[in-house]
Amino acid sequence: YAMLLSLIFLIVLVAAIVGFVFRHEIKTNFESNLNLALKDYNVTADRHSEAVDTIQRTLHCCGVQNYSDWERTEYFSQRGIPRSCCKNQNDCSEEDLKDPNKAKLKVFVDGCFFLVTSTMESKMSIVAGISFGISCFQLIGIVLSCCLSRYITNNQYEMV
Repeated sequence: YAMLLSLIFLIVLVAAIVGFVFRHEIKTNFESNLNLALKDYNVTADRHSEAVDTIQRTLHCCGVQNYSDWERTEYFSQRGIPRSCCKNQNDCSEEDLKDPNKAKLKVFVDGCFFLVTSTMESKMSIVAGISFGISCFQLIGIVLSCCLSRYITNNQYEMV
């Protein structure tokens, strides 16, 4: 049992170290994937487009760096900025969303990349604290299982 807990502890430790070391690459990959999702954004309900809409609605943001990122997409030339960027859904017309100057007043101007990464970084301390607590319980379990094993071994010698 101690060996199993030790193995799990080492796996969690390695995962935490790898996540910490490669956090900048995770950011870079997220930014490139978000840019790709904007480029391929379309009206059909594919999961990438739904994810972009959900991020924009939830975090009150628009585009990767700012709302003007949409101007470089095919979707903008056809329909303008997506409705998920609108501050007020009832006050956003397709005509306003096609004009960047009018859209600036009607949509969220902040980009999603900074908001997503700052939200993730703010939650990292909570995740690290919970992981530390779990690892402490694992270490206690390892020590107690070793003590139990020793106790059982000592009692077998006394019986003989």
